Amino acid sequence: MTEYENEPIPGLPGIPPAGETILWQGSPDWRALARTAFHTRLIAGYFALLTMWAMIATFARGIRSPGDLTGVGMTALLGAICVALLHLLAWGAARTTIYTLTNRRIVLRIGMALPKCINLPLGLVGAVDLAARADGSGDMPLTIIGQQKLGYLALWPHARPWKLAAPQPMLRAVPNAAEVAALIARTCMAASPTGQVAMARPAVATFGEAVAA
Repeated sequence: MTEYENEPIPGLPGIPPAGETILWQGSPDWRALARTAFHTRLIAGYFALLTMWAMIATFARGIRSPGDLTGVGMTALLGAICVALLHLLAWGAARTTIYTLTNRRIVLRIGMALPKCINLPLGLVGAVDLAARADGSGDMPLTIIGQQKLGYLALWPHARPWKLAAPQPMLRAVPNAAEVAALIARTCMAASPTGQVAMARPAVATFGEAVAA
């Protein structure tokens, strides 16, 4: 039995209190997660180059027996195993992740080996950005205000890349990301009426619009 099996509502550590309503729940698309968080295409390309280099070197030395191609085969096999393992990790991470939006908070239930629930009251969300992709999936980094500190390693892969000093939790590889981002935007604005809607920046498609407190 796992901790997840004891959840009264999947993705939440307990029954929501009176007045709290679940507005949306979702999980990462594991294929998009594999490409973006585990960089499977980059790793596959790297091993493809190594295999080609090994093949060129082998032919340059001359092939005297089938055994001379062992190095080429082993390189290709190792690459295939690494990419397969990364896909398996991405599938496991997506399967054990549930993102939840309520009218009061955002909850990230994450972790394969060490499951955890991270509760982010909407009042602590200073900004939400959207990085959308052509397949409709996207990442949504959350800027947290106040003194709350979140560990990068504890969040990964649900953390904005390279933000090591000030880690930002991120909803990764969410399908129909534009619709979800718009819903989060409306919910954050309702929870923080003093917030502002900022125009989208070319580098990061923010809500079409971003929510900034």
